[in-house]
Amino acid sequence: MAEPQRARPKPTPETQHFWDGTKAGELRLQRCDACAHVYFPPRPFCPSCASRKVSVFKASGKGFLYSYVINHRPAAPGFTPPYAIAVVELNEGPRMMSNIIDCPQTPEALALDMKLEVAFEQLDDKITLPVFRPAKG
Repeated sequence: MAEPQRARPKPTPETQHFWDGTKAGELRLQRCDACAHVYFPPRPFCPSCASRKVSVFKASGKGFLYSYVINHRPAAPGFTPPYAIAVVELNEGPRMMSNIIDCPQTPEALALDMKLEVAFEQLDDKITLPVFRPAKG
């Protein structure tokens, strides 16, 4: 029997630019043209002022570890415990939930405020996920 696979996100017209970006190795965010608020997750209007005048831009891909929990239970298909479920605060301001890679999944290694950079994990030819690793240098 085949191993269960990790759940795949389903792109929508409102999120397609984000998934096209991850496939191209870019983390794309949206910025409101009216109030300059940068936000995530993608949506067709600004969550701050409700303007529909929004632009997509390539983010730096840098941020820091805001919070996390280490899962030790083998309940989620496609994950081998232990693994961190993290909230990363991007340098541009928004926070996003992701996973931390290239780092021991222990409280000693996962220091809050540690600098992170985006990496990309290709699940298949349609979906590539943004994950984060400790920043180099």
